[in-house]
Amino acid sequence: MDNPNEMKIALEAALLASQTPLSVAELKRMFDEDIAADTIRHLLEELRQDWNGRGVELVNVASGWRFQTRPAFQRLVDRIAPERAPRYSRAVLETLAIIAYRQPVTRGDIESIRGVTVSSGIIKALESRGWIDVVGHREVAGRPALYATTRAFLDDLGLRSLQELPPLEELAKTLELPEIPETQEPAPAAGEAGEDDSAAEPRAA
Repeated sequence: MDNPNEMKIALEAALLASQTPLSVAELKRMFDEDIAADTIRHLLEELRQDWNGRGVELVNVASGWRFQTRPAFQRLVDRIAPERAPRYSRAVLETLAIIAYRQPVTRGDIESIRGVTVSSGIIKALESRGWIDVVGHREVAGRPALYATTRAFLDDLGLRSLQELPPLEELAKTLELPEIPETQEPAPAAGEAGEDDSAAEPRAA
């Protein structure tokens, strides 16, 4: 397929059909010819421009490229697709914020920052959501697991890398995490002393 316009249409079809972001390497496999990665990126940028001003946009996130509803129209789309993501307790979201901004961290690190014990339910909730994963072990007694955020976490925030993480207050707003102390920026918020984490499992919306 030598025609750039036909290639762009093929890329568009693949991205619209996919339920997950597609990387440049994955998109290259569509073509019999050995198409340069830069050529694919150039066509994707053109495609992004083609969709300017429409209700759907082409974005580049950590795992690759995807089409998504523009934020201005999401509220309207939700009226006919009322599926809602799980809502999480403050303890879960505070733990996620600490991991995002201090990674890699151990459970002990998180407890030191929050000032309360981190229940296994909190870690399981974030792992189940695909937002964190074990990336290694600290070489100290007991070799505690080191946690970091995943590409899925960045994808859900519409980001390509950790360098694009917003200020803590903006992340807290996105994750519906209330009462972020201003003195904590850019570090994650500390939990209140004596807070009960026993109800830290995800809640249905």
